Amino acid sequence: MLERAAEIIRNAEAFVITAGAGMGVDSGLPDFRGDQGFWKAYPMYARLGLSFADAANPQHFERDPAFGWGFYGHRTNLYRATIPHQGFHIIRRWIELNQAAYFVVTSNVDGQFGKAGFANDSILEVHGSIHHLQCIKPCTRDIWDNRERIVVDPATMRTSSLPRCPHCGTVSRPNILMFGDWSWLPDRTSGQEARFERFMEAQAGKPMAVIEMGAGTAIPTIRATSERLGWQHADTTVIRINPREPDIKPPHISLACGALEGLQKLDEALQHQGGRQNFGH
Repeated sequence: MLERAAEIIRNAEAFVITAGAGMGVDSGLPDFRGDQGFWKAYPMYARLGLSFADAANPQHFERDPAFGWGFYGHRTNLYRATIPHQGFHIIRRWIELNQAAYFVVTSNVDGQFGKAGFANDSILEVHGSIHHLQCIKPCTRDIWDNRERIVVDPATMRTSSLPRCPHCGTVSRPNILMFGDWSWLPDRTSGQEARFERFMEAQAGKPMAVIEMGAGTAIPTIRATSERLGWQHADTTVIRINPREPDIKPPHISLACGALEGLQKLDEALQHQGGRQNFGH
């Protein structure tokens, strides 16, 4: 299975990298799988009896913005400080060696692919990005960079520094699709979706590898995207890397391990198949 997956990568002229929350675990980011995983990362919410869905609720920005920004401010600071793991760079090297086209499709809002050097115009963030803000109302359709310095008290998960909309002065919010969210502005993500559609049209007929990492079934957006690409496009093979839910129907390939481990194993298999000097087109 590993050897066949390596051969798919070796012959790929296009890559689609699909990634869920599990992609960030090897960079030290918390695993929010289930309430216990969330509460381990954020004990304060365990004491309050709040789940991830409760904390990631846009109503906090209207009713108690210091509490809403406590959660998202902490995550902003965490993601800014995080260094993408080596797996990101392994993928970039494969793309460069093959001189292949690529696109990233991720449900993660952490911006790690951009930080790892993937081109911004080749990334689709289906749930938005914590590094971009919008008005909570919203008073306009503007989306702007998150350059805010947000100080969070870890004992209360509250902040006294509230980001404001530059147009109306109301509290701003991350441009992220939250739970029960009716005020999210999808315009930035819609532009990314249009670029992805054009990318897929341009890759018609090319051998393509879809490399999926850390995408679970709880919110199956990324898994569904990978499978749709795998079944609708000829010469496309999905390589699913997932430690707990790796299953996918043949001819697609599953690797039951974490993202970094799976990418390292694939990289080793590629080297064994012919050496780096013969890898690529």
